[in-house]
Amino acid sequence: MTSLFRFFIVYAPLIYFVLALWALLAARRVWMAWRERSTAVFGLERRLAHQKLMQRTASLAIVLLLLLGQLLVDSFLAPALPAAERLPTPTANPLVTPTETLALFISSQTPSPVEPLAPEASGCIPGQIMITFPEPGMEIRGQVTLSGSADIPSFGFYKYEVSPLGAEQWTTISAGNTVVRDAELGRWDTRQLTPGDYLLRLVVTDNQGNAFPPCVIAVRVLAP
Repeated sequence: MTSLFRFFIVYAPLIYFVLALWALLAARRVWMAWRERSTAVFGLERRLAHQKLMQRTASLAIVLLLLLGQLLVDSFLAPALPAAERLPTPTANPLVTPTETLALFISSQTPSPVEPLAPEASGCIPGQIMITFPEPGMEIRGQVTLSGSADIPSFGFYKYEVSPLGAEQWTTISAGNTVVRDAELGRWDTRQLTPGDYLLRLVVTDNQGNAFPPCVIAVRVLAP
């Protein structure tokens, strides 16, 4: 059932287009049947025209119900689905703790040379898309609680990801589907990572599947 909902969410624009075109054609057919019934003179002719009008009205009602169903999926079911079910790319479930395989993939990356990290953040919007802890350039180790904000208009969900510095190989750590305002975003266990420099980013997506520019900071992971 979740796979079916995911299909309607991913292909929503195409589905809306097809249903809207169908609705226009059905409405035109209803209007023509109504005119035919209005101009009918004989009893049998009026009865046949009335039956045709009822059939075409039923067809129009069906397509309107389908449009309503698609709208309900987008408005209520899509935000309630786990974030991983709505991602079009085949990523691991971001709502669960990263597996050992994920840790080994990141650990296999060669750590960047130890250089001072720039204490800056890019793409962050205070109060909307922001990582407040850890701070840019901070040295961290062990279990880390991430704090910040994920609060945009028409909020859908957020996720936070990590990549070795300079590698641009993003791996999802975890995600959430509730608005966060200057509070805890989630946790990050760095103990299975190779010590070194990493980029941490927060990606926030609206309920139409549009991802805003991510908030990205650089951090240094130390040995446990």
